[in-house]
Amino acid sequence: MLTIDRATYDAIVAHARADHPDEACGVVAGAAGSDQPTRFIPMVNAERSPTFYRFDSAEQLKIWREMDDRDEVPVVIYHSHTATEAYPSRTDISFASEPDAHYVLVSTADPQTESFRSFRIADGVVTEEKVQVLP
Repeated sequence: MLTIDRATYDAIVAHARADHPDEACGVVAGAAGSDQPTRFIPMVNAERSPTFYRFDSAEQLKIWREMDDRDEVPVVIYHSHTATEAYPSRTDISFASEPDAHYVLVSTADPQTESFRSFRIADGVVTEEKVQVLP
């Protein structure tokens, strides 16, 4: 189960809506071994695409080094889907390289509703998990 605070949940949704019609992406870092997302880090979608996202390699390197220096890991890796449901695509699955991360997807296909889902992706296997939002 992904346990996330309301402020971080809201920040992820706001980033997804702000970048629409392009996919938004980013990470939420947390202390290594804690499984607690604490530091929201919105990133630039280097593709600037409504159907695909890619972290900018220089930005990713900087952020991953910063996480290493702070003894953090990417607890949540998130992105949005702009025209489809919040479920990992085949491309999302093939690029999932952090087996301990929670992969969060937010669908912005319908601006009137909020679809926020979390998955574990390891060795090509997708498992949806519950999301608990704390105040």
